[in-house]
Amino acid sequence: MNEKIIILDFGSQYTQLIARKVRECGVFAEIHPYNLSIQKIKELSPKGLIFSGGPASVYEFDSPKPPKEIFDLGIPILGICYGLQVITHQFGGKVDKAARREFGRANFKVLKHNKIFDKIPDSSVVWMSHGDRVEEVPQEFEIIGETESSVSAIVHPLKKIYGLQFHPEVHHTEYGKQILENFVRRICNCKDEWNTKSFIDTQIENIQRTVGNEEVILALSGGVDSTVCAVLLHKAIGKQLHCVHIDTGLMRYKESDIVVNLFKQSFQIPITLINAEDVFLSNLKGVTDPEEKRKIIGKTFIEIFEQEAKKFPKVKWLAQGTLYPDVIESTNVKGPSATIKSHHNVGGLPEKMNLKIIEPFRELFKDEVRKVGLELGVPSWFIERHPFPGPGLAIRIIGEVTKERLEILRIVDQLFIEEIQKANLYNQIWQAFAVLLPIKTVGVMGDERTYENVCALRSVTSIDGMTADWFKFPYDVLERISNRIINEVKGINRVVYDITSKPPGTIEWE
Repeated sequence: MNEKIIILDFGSQYTQLIARKVRECGVFAEIHPYNLSIQKIKELSPKGLIFSGGPASVYEFDSPKPPKEIFDLGIPILGICYGLQVITHQFGGKVDKAARREFGRANFKVLKHNKIFDKIPDSSVVWMSHGDRVEEVPQEFEIIGETESSVSAIVHPLKKIYGLQFHPEVHHTEYGKQILENFVRRICNCKDEWNTKSFIDTQIENIQRTVGNEEVILALSGGVDSTVCAVLLHKAIGKQLHCVHIDTGLMRYKESDIVVNLFKQSFQIPITLINAEDVFLSNLKGVTDPEEKRKIIGKTFIEIFEQEAKKFPKVKWLAQGTLYPDVIESTNVKGPSATIKSHHNVGGLPEKMNLKIIEPFRELFKDEVRKVGLELGVPSWFIERHPFPGPGLAIRIIGEVTKERLEILRIVDQLFIEEIQKANLYNQIWQAFAVLLPIKTVGVMGDERTYENVCALRSVTSIDGMTADWFKFPYDVLERISNRIINEVKGINRVVYDITSKPPGTIEWE
């Protein structure tokens, strides 16, 4: 992209959201650590810089700060929350603990009109999240906005440096997107160049130039990311792409059939199907620990894929559906996050494959990949499907994974999804699935005592999976789902519904 905004990450939980909101304005944005060198900034040649928020206090000795020379580059700067405080501190102002912290909604007043507040009313609701505040504004800066408790907007008119104490990137701030659009369009003078079509055109050129006449192999899981990646690659290099789908036996109901038919009939893209159910089940025999399951599945997947890749001696490239959040996670100010569990997706293909890596989506967020898929003609019913973890149903069976337990869970899961779709609730839900528990309970069916399995249903709403709330089903829908499962699935006599949010729980059970 010729024009871009660089976001310097000071550790805010909202940093990715800033990038997404800027991109929604039609301007490309990318995230870098707060201490990005001046030389690197010059090489990237951004039209503007945004300082994110963060949990630190600027008056602490080791608090993160950008190099002071950054303010002499002549590039417009917008500091958000901690970013405002960094600007204040480095220009000689004073930041200290607030007498009254501000968290949540606050009433914001524009004191002086400026380009950044074009189309913004004099009074509006903004979202605050800070314990420090600006006590003294630096010389040459003007106060252009406030809330009842704090200086909330400042500007250095000559240097085009802005600071906001509130978060324009969150949807609770009424005119937040307009403020960001004003900054990137009116102050940074960015053009509307970032859209789905321009991304596809640029990537096709990049893929063709990068790959040349060499061949590419892709492990096709059947998820949205790998599917859209395959369609894009095929559009760029045609028969040079080899897609391999491994049926682990841990898939959803008729999942592999759906994937193969979609590629052969709808896309006319050749696909190699490997049926490896027996291998995976044999390796998982007797294993109950969730992390051990994931490691075994990942290792088995890699071994089978490596073996298959050897059948294509002309292949020089391995395509992966890496997304931008994965790239950010390895480079941001906080470093890689604590391991809660191994990644949902089966990956980590080893370097010994001696293949070069191509990642067409390493600049995209999940919602952007979905838009690319629709633009490329991937059916909406497929694009809108709920996420599915790489280890598959193995991590939705608590305890040992067996062929019998997989068959029970597969049918339960399918009935659950069918009823959600019938009730027109599917697209209101981020993810819905069933979990087979390692306990049995007493029941009564047809005047006979039963002693069978319990299944739990899980359904959540979310934006990106980072946080989630349980979905509030109408009782009649829950009743229909429960009745169908108990009546139609031999081996289940009790259904429970999980009402745990994330946090404290995770979305998946294992």
